[in-house]
Amino acid sequence: MARSPDPTSTATTTTEIGRAAESRALRYLETAGLVLLTRNYRCRAGEIDLVMLDPESQVLVLVEVRSRSRREYGQAAATVGFDKQRRCSLAARHLLLMRRELRRLRARFDVVAIDPSPEPGGDPVVTWIRNAFVLC
Repeated sequence: MARSPDPTSTATTTTEIGRAAESRALRYLETAGLVLLTRNYRCRAGEIDLVMLDPESQVLVLVEVRSRSRREYGQAAATVGFDKQRRCSLAARHLLLMRRELRRLRARFDVVAIDPSPEPGGDPVVTWIRNAFVLC
């Protein structure tokens, strides 16, 4: 039986860990009421992990998902530095050029950080940071 990759497991590749973290973040955000528009929007300049809509406020939510497999490496949210923000901003500009219908929406950049549980064997800790950064 195939096992779903766990973002805290060291036995999987970084690609599998990233996909599992994105899936966990997606479930978390959908539970909060956001609607997925596009997953892994890529262009030459960068990538947006999750492009979502907050139907209540009609805001386009551009989500960067970060995860850490071990606590001693620091928190996942701290890895969203200026270069990553710039690449996300460039990808967002490209997205809005390609998807005219999204231009009418206000947009924000959120980060969903997934860190290992402080308790051995516990569930990873998901932190949703709204308006984490602005367009560079």
